Amino acid sequence: MDKTALQQHPADHRAGRRTAVWAFTRHYLEMVVAMIIGMAALAPVWSWATDALGVSAVFDRPDVAALVMATNMTLAMSAWMLYRGHRWAPIAEMAAAMYLPFVMLFPPLWLGAISGHTLMAAGHLLMLPAMALAMLLRRSEYTHAHHAGQHH
Repeated sequence: MDKTALQQHPADHRAGRRTAVWAFTRHYLEMVVAMIIGMAALAPVWSWATDALGVSAVFDRPDVAALVMATNMTLAMSAWMLYRGHRWAPIAEMAAAMYLPFVMLFPPLWLGAISGHTLMAAGHLLMLPAMALAMLLRRSEYTHAHHAGQHH
């Protein structure tokens, strides 16, 4: 390898690293936006359906409400990940990151150690690092550009 190639390598490496970090961050932010859209778009559907069936009181249970909210977020995020060309395994892992924080908090909720408001707040907060962890476990999945309909 010549001297010029050696001198360019560190800069190329830094540029590649910046590109990978941006791709990772963009994937994360896209999923968060999709989750927010899912919560906003699907909550009225659940309200309408449970009202129509006369079972809207089921949402008075914070554990049920948390599962429904996680489902709303997961459906939208999964649809976006499919559209962006992700495979089923990473989608399933990201879905687990949506539910696991809430499910882990159910025992303290049921024992009266935390309130329903705490369940919702803590579940949403814990979901963010859970997503990041799922992404870090498949770093290569999230550090390159995905395009609509692209499968790898």
